[in-house]
Amino acid sequence: MTLCAIVVTFNRLAELQITLPRLLAEDVDHIVVVDNASTDATPDWLPAQASDRVHVIRLDDNTGGAGGFEAGMAYARDQLDPDWVALMDDDARPAPGALAVFRRETPGLESQFPRLGCVAAAVFYPDGTLCEMNRPSRNPFWHAGLFAKTLFTGSRAGFHVSDAAFAPDAPALPLDVASFVGYFVHRDAVAEIGLPEGGLFIYGDDVLYSLRLRRAGFTMALAPSVRFEHDCGTLGEGFVYRPLWKIYYHCRNGVSIARQAAGPIVFPAALAYYTLMWWRRGRHTQGVERRTYYKLMRMGLRDGLLRRRGRNDTAHALARAADKPAQAA
Repeated sequence: MTLCAIVVTFNRLAELQITLPRLLAEDVDHIVVVDNASTDATPDWLPAQASDRVHVIRLDDNTGGAGGFEAGMAYARDQLDPDWVALMDDDARPAPGALAVFRRETPGLESQFPRLGCVAAAVFYPDGTLCEMNRPSRNPFWHAGLFAKTLFTGSRAGFHVSDAAFAPDAPALPLDVASFVGYFVHRDAVAEIGLPEGGLFIYGDDVLYSLRLRRAGFTMALAPSVRFEHDCGTLGEGFVYRPLWKIYYHCRNGVSIARQAAGPIVFPAALAYYTLMWWRRGRHTQGVERRTYYKLMRMGLRDGLLRRRGRNDTAHALARAADKPAQAA
């Protein structure tokens, strides 16, 4: 088995300087680091780390995590041709020995799950608690029991994997969706369904790629014995993303997720459910930040319905304007 790790970085050199040595200590054949047009000291430090194992790609523009993963996977496919690629952010890294565990566990997973296209690691914060934003799930629109449970509970708990499933000795579980942190993709899946959609910029690229993989007949599995660490701080109170401009992409790309997850007939009802959920989260903001939250939400819904892609500089400007009075207060 050949294994290639892909790391996307943007202006987080301190985190990258932890992640890259961690990967170099792991049982991995290649490491592809995609520099998403960083403007800090990353362009000065990173090229000197290149070697036979470390491949450095420098993008001309910041294409977000989605564009970075698209570029990294394209390079790995065309230049390295590994059996598996493992995706992660610059602030995420395998726990010591995790990639050796992946190598050891994968043959058994391939026997258990036919046409295994993806293995998802269990992801934790550095303090050992579960990383909520990386909790994998099933698609409730494909499973009647989960759909009913989701409607009854009115929360993500209806279709997300439970805490008990992350115990190191817990059995592997089938999945429909996982995040691009500790996300292992088989070469056959990449050959058949292609690359992630780089135009999404951030958010939803992993969900939509997972749904494409499952629709193509590949299986996905959670391997709780493969452990990753994610030193992130994006989610605030009530699952409100910070910085606030991320709300725009969350909602815009969420329209595509609702469309792909639910199918054309159920899509309007699914979008109404997601919209209500996003609206409720906005109540955890106050003053000018709340007004900006709902404006970004409306912009995202509009552009999602129009199937727009790419970076939206207006959304970034609105969020920066709202942030100034919040900081002053």
